[in-house]
Amino acid sequence: MLLLSIIFIAILGCLAQTTGLCMVRGVKEMLAGKPLFLISILFSGTFVWGALLVSSAFSHLINMPSYYPTYITALGGLIFGLGAAFNSGCGVSTISRLARGQLVMLATIFGWLVSWFAFSNLFSGSAGESYEVTIFQQLVFLGLISIPLIIIAVRSEQATKKLWFSMLTIGFMGGLVFIYEPHWTPSGLFKSMGLSFWDADNAQWPRIERFILFAALVLAMIVTALVTKSFQLEMVRLVSLFKHFAAGLFMGVGAVLAGGGNDTQLLVALPALSLAGFVAICFIVLGIVVGVKVQKWFA
Repeated sequence: MLLLSIIFIAILGCLAQTTGLCMVRGVKEMLAGKPLFLISILFSGTFVWGALLVSSAFSHLINMPSYYPTYITALGGLIFGLGAAFNSGCGVSTISRLARGQLVMLATIFGWLVSWFAFSNLFSGSAGESYEVTIFQQLVFLGLISIPLIIIAVRSEQATKKLWFSMLTIGFMGGLVFIYEPHWTPSGLFKSMGLSFWDADNAQWPRIERFILFAALVLAMIVTALVTKSFQLEMVRLVSLFKHFAAGLFMGVGAVLAGGGNDTQLLVALPALSLAGFVAICFIVLGIVVGVKVQKWFA
């Protein structure tokens, strides 16, 4: 099962690299009057219903928890969005940009880690009350959404069709990995590391399999960047290091408050029909909009 999960997450990494999966880019295009890319990202988790069917067929039911939102959820999403805007990249795109040779993204990731280590335990009880969503309800809801999306994709021009099916496949692959490891997302990995560090509890340290999946994701992105000739090693300036470290701190704090970064919200929380995930994504988008406009004002 681990080998299959490595294959699935590698496919996800390749698609994320080739599509340029990034909510900041999506918001910028939306502000320019072209919302298609952002919309495709927001619906990327729709095909998780396929993974639910696979898990049911093998009698390995997966539990995707759903939570009611709180003001902490909204605040976390807003802070994460602001950080992503100043980083010029969200969670997944930070890793994909690092895989393309932008070494300054290491400062962003270090900022994430510092935030998770410093605040994970402090805000670990800030999640809203949980509620139950049955697999049948998920299948029906996500299935109904999938129908118009497939029709739109099939009837679109070639480039748009490729975008839609790539984004939907990313969600499907993420769902398949979820069957083996529910906390596979990068932000989920950093959260577990932070809680283990805070509590000085080695039992909470992530399993080695989670690091293997993360390494497979990064390696797939690097290989894709090399194959597509988008890899270019970039020198790092000291000013940029401070900027991206600060942005990473914001993203990390926001992810702690919201219960995960945009990767977790898009590929886990939204497919779980979690209202907290919906609120978090809305405020992440709002935070990115504000951050983008602030940078334009001071440019």
